[in-house]
Amino acid sequence: MFSSPWIAAFLAIFSWWFFTGIILLVVRRADKQGGAAHGRNVVLSVPLFALGTAGLVLSASTLSVVNVYVSFLSVLLVWGWIELAFLSGIITGPQRAPCPDHLKGWARFVRAWHTLSHHELLLLMGLLIVTVATSGSENTFGFWTYLTLFAARISAKLNLFFGVPRINTEFVPKPLEHLKSYFRQGNITIAFVLGVTFLSFATACFAERLFTAETTPALVGFALLLALSALATLEHWLMVIPLPDAKLWRWMLPSLPTTSKTGQSHEL
Repeated sequence: MFSSPWIAAFLAIFSWWFFTGIILLVVRRADKQGGAAHGRNVVLSVPLFALGTAGLVLSASTLSVVNVYVSFLSVLLVWGWIELAFLSGIITGPQRAPCPDHLKGWARFVRAWHTLSHHELLLLMGLLIVTVATSGSENTFGFWTYLTLFAARISAKLNLFFGVPRINTEFVPKPLEHLKSYFRQGNITIAFVLGVTFLSFATACFAERLFTAETTPALVGFALLLALSALATLEHWLMVIPLPDAKLWRWMLPSLPTTSKTGQSHEL
């Protein structure tokens, strides 16, 4: 059953939804608890990062259906921990204040970089770990999984900075409230065109490899990558197309308290 590319694609989509939902749930609960809850969650989840790294190393040596799935899920564990550390406000950047309104152009970009620099360096470190773990190995699907996530995330951040018509800030956690001042809502820019083109090209390449795959592990691996890159492309288009994508996770998250003074909701 798990040798079917349809099952692999479904599992990739489900994993994307499930891992995203779990991270948002953990962060939202920490927002409600306050204090050191965010830091505690990041520390307690370090074993998941270690498990993902170990799974990636162990699954790289042999190309099999099981190892393809293990490498894919292992990368999601590594990636998920890095995202949790970021959304919890533990690993972001040295600048944690809102962007002044008068900053424009290069000065605004430099300040935005300082709000994210530690996270970006951690993402690069993760890429290095995955590259070393899979270099020269038979199973490199873990590497391509991480690279797809990495490229999509960098493109998404650049688009939020340069401008897109639709920005969903509902799930921005309290420790990252200042990041919203760096978002720009407006017409699409060349960053969107380049990002969507690159991701669409990657999706087409994975589709071509899927249809020409000669072994079952390759069939499963490229089905996972195809689904993942297609989701990344769709996420970019949702910055333009007004669809209620937040409903995918809103129902499973606890609501944040409201202020009694102004009645303004703190739910993001």
